[in-house]
Amino acid sequence: MNSKLYNTIGFIQNESTKKIIFIGLAIATLIPWVSSPIALALGFILAVFLGNPFEKYLHQYIHLLLQISIVGLGFGLKLNEALQAGKTGLILTVISISTVMILGYFLGRVFKLEKQLTYLLSVGTAICGGSAIAATSPIIKPSTKQISLALAIVFTLNSIALFVYPAIGNTLHLSQEQFGLWCAIGIHDTSSVVGAASKFGNEALKIATTVKLARALWIIPVSIITMFIFKNKESKIKIPWFIAYFILAILLNTYIPFFENFSSIITSISKSGLNLTLFLIGSTLSLQTLKTIGLKPLAVAILLWITISIGSLLYIIH
Repeated sequence: MNSKLYNTIGFIQNESTKKIIFIGLAIATLIPWVSSPIALALGFILAVFLGNPFEKYLHQYIHLLLQISIVGLGFGLKLNEALQAGKTGLILTVISISTVMILGYFLGRVFKLEKQLTYLLSVGTAICGGSAIAATSPIIKPSTKQISLALAIVFTLNSIALFVYPAIGNTLHLSQEQFGLWCAIGIHDTSSVVGAASKFGNEALKIATTVKLARALWIIPVSIITMFIFKNKESKIKIPWFIAYFILAILLNTYIPFFENFSSIITSISKSGLNLTLFLIGSTLSLQTLKTIGLKPLAVAILLWITISIGSLLYIIH
């Protein structure tokens, strides 16, 4: 019996077997009835129990696949829907970004965190998670450890949000519009925003995607302000160009009838691509990564997240 157990464990621990299991689960997430939270959970479980055999190759492909999937979702929107959603979320976006950045500064002082780490956590919470952290890092020049720590915290909270937000939305009986707007404001990363909204409904998905990408454009003015705060005018601003392709997809779907024939197919494929993205993100969240998170930066990040989540929810409801 012990011999069989050891042989089974040895077989599973074999590198080729790990790769086969990883690829099999990745393909399984493309099945339509596998939800975004399940895809993320499968990736995390795999990372914890077997490890990720492709981890060092994944990060660049995760961002690319996410961008392609988001552009594809643009084919499910009409221009008037996008404009209305962007207009609805504008005031809340300005208020929430300002509040989080100011509160983050004071919390950093209270908890005595390094200036760079505090700024990364604040900008990641205020705008769009990992993308905002990646955009501002070359400007403020934090240490590699500070970048890794900020990303680990943001991705962990994103993973929690993917499960918590839909549950709260259903409990409070939020409308599709309310939930989509709340996701776009309260959840850090675009991947988790779209994942949570898609679980809630198609209308929520449209609003959440549009408002979140409009929010992501705030990377540009915030990056410019960051240059002056950290007195580094030589840094280049990283512009999220894929948003332009998202807008182009909306325009093609609105004004060229040919694309309407394929819009449902493209958006369906894009949702599957998003599920695969979340699986890949989950597979990078190992226990070793989570152990690197300190209590003070985690406390700051949680307080910022609770503030933006509850504040935006109350604003949207009332």
